[in-house]
Amino acid sequence: MTDSVDVGSEAYEKYQEAGDILSDVMTEAAALVEPGATHLEVAEFAESEIRERGAKPAFPVNISVNEEASHASPGAGDETEFAEGDVVCLDVGVHVDGHIADAATTVDLGDNRELVEAAEEALDAALDAVEPGVHTGEVGAEVEDVIEAYGFKPIVNLTGHGLEVYDAHTGPNVPNRGVDTGVELQEGDVLAIEPFATTGNGKVSEGQATEIYEVTAEKSVRNRQARQVLDAAAAFDGLPFAARWLDTPRAEMGLRRLEMNDVIRSYPVLKEQEGELVSQAEHTVIVTEDGCERTTE
Repeated sequence: MTDSVDVGSEAYEKYQEAGDILSDVMTEAAALVEPGATHLEVAEFAESEIRERGAKPAFPVNISVNEEASHASPGAGDETEFAEGDVVCLDVGVHVDGHIADAATTVDLGDNRELVEAAEEALDAALDAVEPGVHTGEVGAEVEDVIEAYGFKPIVNLTGHGLEVYDAHTGPNVPNRGVDTGVELQEGDVLAIEPFATTGNGKVSEGQATEIYEVTAEKSVRNRQARQVLDAAAAFDGLPFAARWLDTPRAEMGLRRLEMNDVIRSYPVLKEQEGELVSQAEHTVIVTEDGCERTTE
């Protein structure tokens, strides 16, 4: 479960600051998503702007295109360009002293307005339902109803989630469909709620590409490259990081060694069926006495 945050507390103010920074950066980064621009340009712009404003990325900028739903982030030297017709999900995380804001928007470079609106309206409906005592399954039912009314499917094996200090993905899970399992929300919960709408079958699977990693265990390692990667990763405070952030020799080998030894975990790209499209909308909220407050407005 999330830490409970009191309105007006120092933690509350830091969550709000992270959300304000994210909102500004998201607006500027989304405006750069256009045919001919590269995925790497947009990701590096957003991450640089976050740092320029005195915060840090809570995870690498995700740029998921078309059938990709999550965990897609460009590698070093990636020259992939956006193209006419692309549906681009831009997911950004910011933290201020570990207090995280997480939000996403979808940029449509084609003719997929209803797919984008389905995720956005599902998010609005979910946030309208949030208040203390509401079951997470009820929030998921709101998401499901809106997306299905548009003729699409929610992605049922992706969920919203809680946020804690220096933890970008904790309980409670907030489903994208109505379920009986779950918990009741409590005042002070910090949540990232993120509906995904798809033209596909509503389930994602792991692709082969991986750019995002996270340290999950403290172990001594003998391999030199692995030690160098682990030392460099300490700067990311236990939060997910991109391989392209590492300025160490033979980092790819070090990452493989660390993953083999269960010191780090990788986050492969999550994808719908090839040829299908995915949209995403996400805000971070703090549950309040009579509803919730968006930090990423």
